[in-house]
Amino acid sequence: MSRVYNFSAGPAVLPLEVLQNAQKELVDYKGCGMSVMEMSHRGKDYDAIHQEAIATFKELCGLGDDWSVCFIQGGASMQFAMIPMNFLGKGQKADYVKSGTWGGKAVKEAQKVAVLRGAEVNIAADCQKDIPTRQPNADEYKWTEGAAYSHICLNETISGAEMKEIPETGSPLIGDMSSDILSCERDYNKFSMFYAGAQKNLGPSGMAVVAIRKDFAAKGNELLPTMLQYRTYVDENSLYNTPPTWGIYIFGEVMKWVKSMGKENLFKLNAEKARKIYEVIDSTGFYRGTAVKEFRSNMNVTWRLPTEELEAQFVKEAAAAGMKSLKGHRSVGGIRASLYNAFPMEGVDRLVEFMKDFEKRNG
Repeated sequence: MSRVYNFSAGPAVLPLEVLQNAQKELVDYKGCGMSVMEMSHRGKDYDAIHQEAIATFKELCGLGDDWSVCFIQGGASMQFAMIPMNFLGKGQKADYVKSGTWGGKAVKEAQKVAVLRGAEVNIAADCQKDIPTRQPNADEYKWTEGAAYSHICLNETISGAEMKEIPETGSPLIGDMSSDILSCERDYNKFSMFYAGAQKNLGPSGMAVVAIRKDFAAKGNELLPTMLQYRTYVDENSLYNTPPTWGIYIFGEVMKWVKSMGKENLFKLNAEKARKIYEVIDSTGFYRGTAVKEFRSNMNVTWRLPTEELEAQFVKEAAAAGMKSLKGHRSVGGIRASLYNAFPMEGVDRLVEFMKDFEKRNG
């Protein structure tokens, strides 16, 4: 069996070392006689996995004891609903930035809750439909004084636009970091809460990793069903019910991999991977980047070719050459190369060579 270069936006590439170690420990975890998937989540063997995963993530993000890390099933899409359910009350207003598809989906869920609660959603900035794609400029934001919270999506996977600076909102800030968490330098302590679907930079699909300040979680609606309250996950350390133990195990292994790489080294590597592809795009009229340059994502590089027929040919030939999942999202078309933390530089070099050759043959 030979592995391909997987450019998928998610579920996405995982570190090969993590996969190989998980394979080795799949049947018998560290001599305990059973798989992690078979362990009681109340037992000492799993408890050690759980605690280490949280501790390593907090260390990497620079989070203190005033933060909790929660594992919540349903991915980031569940968070779109849980956030307003917990923190948007009657007569209150929440600020949202519509920066693309995912920012827009978060707005729709919040608006549903707002209607039920007699609350309001303020669109603090809206560039969702702008072409070329981008994130808001600093002077575009219109924040609400006294807002219950403000919500931003820092990287839009479909459009390939990334927020480079964290805005000052004046209210508790919540960030969807599903596609760029731990990929670049961030001050996570500027947030009251941030979250990420695991399937891009953190682990397998099926859960969200939610970091939340304990005092902010305590403000949540106490009348919600137990499993929809953040305080439940904080108070019970995500062990109120059976958590996704295998996903948390892989998450912990990925966090150890990030730590072993060294954050600064990983950040530089991510920037270099993206630079190589953008350099090819900018050196020719054959390829056309789809995001405004100052907001180009290092995680999701998006571009177009002269015709849709050529794009389909590009994707087909690349797949035959061992480079899979380069087709752009169905809603926008084009080409998309997702370069998450675990994506190897060798795959980028292969793609760059292919892009140059494809242009020579078809330009």
